[in-house]
Amino acid sequence: MHESDELREAYELLQREGYSLVLKKDDDLITGHERGVKMLLMLLQIGNDYSGYVAADKVIGKGAAFLYVLLRIKEIHAGVISEPALAVLKEHDVVTIYEELVPMIRNRDNTGFCPMEQTVLEETDPQTAFRKLLEKTRSFHN
Repeated sequence: MHESDELREAYELLQREGYSLVLKKDDDLITGHERGVKMLLMLLQIGNDYSGYVAADKVIGKGAAFLYVLLRIKEIHAGVISEPALAVLKEHDVVTIYEELVPMIRNRDNTGFCPMEQTVLEETDPQTAFRKLLEKTRSFHN
């Protein structure tokens, strides 16, 4: 699969600057260093229109994949992506390029699976996944 120049530029920026996430459309850049889905959840809550943007992301699990679908991202380049995440993106016709495909995303201390991916593992609806991910992130802060 051939990636667009814009997507290639976003992925190169991600790698060069050490970002965890880069969204790009023309000259508009949104970058972040946060791990996990926190920034994607924040962008969805702000409610701007991100259709037509491309995304470069270090790690994409199924939770992040649903959020990218809701953000209406058209093209993604991932460093690491899980098989469930790739299935979601394909189902929603998001062009996806990746460096490494893994069965599941591991948690930060590598003792099990990512809690965000586990939260939506059986989910098929992006809106329901969004609500579940919001609830899960709120439970971490209580």
